[in-house]
Amino acid sequence: MLSRKTRGFSLVELMVVIALVMIVSGFSIMSIQPALKQGHVTEGYNQTLMALRQAREFSVAQRQIYFVTLSAAVQPNTITITQGSTGTVTATYALPPDVGFFAYPALPTSQGAFPTTPDLFGVGTTAIDFDQGVAGGVKNVIYFYPDGSAEDVIGNVNNGVVYLALLGDTRFVGTSRAITLWGATGRLRGWHLYWNGATWYWRQQ
Repeated sequence: MLSRKTRGFSLVELMVVIALVMIVSGFSIMSIQPALKQGHVTEGYNQTLMALRQAREFSVAQRQIYFVTLSAAVQPNTITITQGSTGTVTATYALPPDVGFFAYPALPTSQGAFPTTPDLFGVGTTAIDFDQGVAGGVKNVIYFYPDGSAEDVIGNVNNGVVYLALLGDTRFVGTSRAITLWGATGRLRGWHLYWNGATWYWRQQ
């Protein structure tokens, strides 16, 4: 009778292969984590910008007042669109759990010398900072009118800025984004934070 030799992996070989797979997987996860986090910030930024534009478009198309409320009181932070005359909430959006309306201390604070705040609004310390130069308004509520303009709750032209970033660690300051609003026209502009080797600065997207 012919003898048959069966070959296979020994236990030591299997353990080595498993260890190598785990090491490679660990490096892969570590390398994609920053990209995933940046993706979360981009998602939150896009949601906020879309909601503001949507409210403005609703107001112009339907010839009615719509207002947007940005809430940073609890996690997840939310954006709510409400029809002005009826008080009916038409849409609510939630930011990703690790993203919020937040201004890190390292953000530019100047309205004159470089690096400046986005569109020279505010001093970079208040996350939701609309109603620039207005006393008695509400900084986190924006009313859009049928002519496309934006005002506050007491009828003043509403200029301002909102900041978004990853939460929980000052190392995430570089993930910061911003959106500015020019109340007279309702124009919205997006901003990205960059590092020039010496300081953080804002650049329009």
